[in-house]
Amino acid sequence: MNVRVRRAHIAWGVIGIIAVGVVAIVGLLLGKWPSYSPVVEDVPKVAKKPVVTPKTLESKALFMGDVYWGRYINEWSQKSPLKTAYPFSRLDEFHRDKYDAWVADLECPTVPSVHLTAAEEEETLNFNCDPSYLPEAAKWFTIFSNANNHSDNQDGQKGIKTTRQELDKNGIQYFGNADPDILSDVCEVVSFPVHVTMSDQSVKKRFLPIAMCGYHGVFKIPSAESLAVMKQYSKVMPVIAYPHSGAEYQPAPDQIKTDLYRAMIDNGADVVLGDHPHWVQTTEAYKGHLIVYAMNNFIFDQQFNLEVTRAAVVDLDLSLAKGADVSDLAKWLDLGDTCKGFHDDCLAQAESEGLKKLDFRWHFSIIGARDNGKLAHPATKAETQGILDRLNWSSTVKQLQSPYSGS
Repeated sequence: MNVRVRRAHIAWGVIGIIAVGVVAIVGLLLGKWPSYSPVVEDVPKVAKKPVVTPKTLESKALFMGDVYWGRYINEWSQKSPLKTAYPFSRLDEFHRDKYDAWVADLECPTVPSVHLTAAEEEETLNFNCDPSYLPEAAKWFTIFSNANNHSDNQDGQKGIKTTRQELDKNGIQYFGNADPDILSDVCEVVSFPVHVTMSDQSVKKRFLPIAMCGYHGVFKIPSAESLAVMKQYSKVMPVIAYPHSGAEYQPAPDQIKTDLYRAMIDNGADVVLGDHPHWVQTTEAYKGHLIVYAMNNFIFDQQFNLEVTRAAVVDLDLSLAKGADVSDLAKWLDLGDTCKGFHDDCLAQAESEGLKKLDFRWHFSIIGARDNGKLAHPATKAETQGILDRLNWSSTVKQLQSPYSGS
């Protein structure tokens, strides 16, 4: 090919390239140039659901003194068509559905192989409560104390172990021991029922870890070491002391009992709720905390006078304080679900997770009770006033200090 022809080919090639470029620019300007960008379809956005968290909680609970269905109560029950439901047949008058929990002192072991007549129990004061009553008791009571002078009546610690097994079968939590020197049994973290208000205003039933600490002091004074057990619990959670001690059939505690119950407050208890004397005794506000020296028999077969058949039932409204830090509340509630077992590790878990102690309000009031006529039932207005007078309640309430109050 000669030079002239080669130059012509090159010229036409350049012109072609320029033409293609011009067409591309024009197409781009007119928006008609084919696009090779991937097609992205519109995907509808799904709104994220807000996370629902617990914001506050409250628990309404009743605390009673001695509960016992052996001896003559067992006789009355077996003669009744209600049988094992008989001792509890008027408890609906206390409006169980309004409360999250009922707590009482179980003044007997529950060993299935022991069958004593009322006369035998009367003569020996060696008690036993037939465990066949426990399914009915479980409809009412959430937690029982085993820290008293009768819980070991059936073969000592072996009988206490059997009682715990029977309570486990019926879903009733428990704490305490007849021997206050068994330090591992002094305090037990229980799953205390509460109702929780969530951030969406819904209300859920949950459980809160609370330490229940039982002290039997009828035959010997609990040691300083046993009282100090409460301190480790009080650093992280509420502590309720449930002692069982003092001289029987007296309207007020002696100095030994007063010193002992005050020492419980000094060692971390938020409140002290006592029993054993078979009479209602006085109350006091010690360092702003409530001490009830004796709540008296709630379900019992003693029927011989007014004193042994009337009782003070302590109504507690426990709630988070206004403005309380709730950053750990969800973790506390999750932990509370795991604390129903005896000798669980709930305290150790709370400590290992560094959970902050929640700030609570405690409000107490008194419901009068009688078990005259063989069955526990609410006291009349006049009877309740007599109970309040014995408690010296109006004076005590005035001396309670925040976060404790009463009415």
